[in-house]
Order: sequence, then structure tokens, then C-alpha cells
Amino acid sequence: MEFILIIFLIGITGAFISGMLGIGGSIINYPMLLLIPPLFGLHGFTAHEVSGISAIQVMAASIAAVWSYKKGSYLHKPLIAYMGTGILTGSLMGSFLSIYMSENGVNMIYALLALIAALMMFIPKKEGNDFKVNEVDFHKGIAVVLSILTGIGSGIVGAGGAFLLLPIMLSVLKIPIRVTIASSLAVTFISSVGTTAGKMFTGQIDYFPASILVIASLLAAPLGAKAGQKISAKYLQAALAILITAAAIKIWSGLF
Repeated sequence: MEFILIIFLIGITGAFISGMLGIGGSIINYPMLLLIPPLFGLHGFTAHEVSGISAIQVMAASIAAVWSYKKGSYLHKPLIAYMGTGILTGSLMGSFLSIYMSENGVNMIYALLALIAALMMFIPKKEGNDFKVNEVDFHKGIAVVLSILTGIGSGIVGAGGAFLLLPIMLSVLKIPIRVTIASSLAVTFISSVGTTAGKMFTGQIDYFPASILVIASLLAAPLGAKAGQKISAKYLQAALAILITAAAIKIWSGLF
């Protein structure tokens, strides 16, 4: 029961924040699943197990959060289509590559992605967050290439890639924050489908803790999405920058 409760609380925390900030939740759940269970004397997960569990959790959290945004005006369908196609391709490749990597290798990829995302959050962003979704334009070629590369990395660590997609959309493609949050959740769901399929095929998923996280995600992610729609865009962006930076520091500190 203690194991179930701890995993459930990890899932609730990750899913609520993921829905609010437009991330799949792996940026939060990955370090928590690695570090928290052993603190309570429970069985610890390997990096491969965490990547498999995270893949299913991200899929559940992202689709639950997207459902909360479906009636809004922030889902940018062309952006979702282009980046979704690229990240699905990359995530399938990455999830199959991960089986050949060591545990330290998987953690290193995660730490590298988090570091890149943290640095990108400090690149100047496009001013103004009140544009209508049909007024938003982006470079399609850059979007596809970067989404493929993001998919490869996220497929390896079992993430949806949203913690890297968000700074890419904000800083490189210059997408307004609320359109970024809503659309990145949809792209993350597409990515997680490819990642989960690869993890299942290669036997990297522990289904019991994954099912606990799925239940927690379906409950908490829609609540987080509703909260995010009521919070000022600048506070959302600041919270996202702090979260990604903290995760990057924590993972890197554990590698050395």
C-alpha cells in the first residue's frame, strides 16, 4: 500500500503540473521515480524501467490535458500536424535505440535534453501572448527537423519531449505561450504513442506502477489544464523555466 500511495502521489503531482504547463510530465516524474521510492526503503527503478513507465504516463496525461483544451482556441492544427509527424518518427527510432543503451547512457540523454531545454528558456521570446491562433505562423521545415531530433531523444528516455518542444516553440518558432502550451500537449501525445509502442515491443514497461500513474494522470491532468488557462502567461513561462532548470541541475548532479 505504501508503494501504491507513493507512486500515485508522484503521478498526481506530475500530471497536474503537466496539464498546467503543457508538458507530458516526464520532466517531473523521471527524477521522482528514480529518487523517491528508495528514500522510503522501497524497491528502486532502473533508468530503463522509469523510461517505460514514463512513456505510458505521458500518453495518459497529455491526452487528458488536450481534452480540456479542445473547446478552446489555442490548438494550432497545422503546427500539431507538422511537428506531430516529425516527433512520431523520431520517438519510434529513439525507443528502439534505447534497448541498446546502458542505464547511465539513458540518464545522460535525459540530462542533456533537460540542459538544452533549460538554456533555451532564456532565449528572448516573442512579445505578446494574445494572438488568435489563426494569426500564428511558423517555419515548417525547421519545425519538422527539430521535432524529429526531439523525438529521438524523448523516445530514448520515455518522455513525450514536451520539456524540449516548449522552448523550441517559444524561442525558435516564436509561438505565443498559450498556443504553445495547448499545441505541445497534442504533439506530446502523438510522440508518446510512438515511444510507448517501442517500449512495449522491447519489453521495457513495468505495467503495475504504470497503471497507477495512468489513473493519477487521468484525474489530475485536466485539473492542471483548467488551472493553466486561468494563470497569467508570464507566470506560466517563469514557472516552466524554473522547473526545467531545476530538473536539469538535479539530473546532472546525480551523474557526477
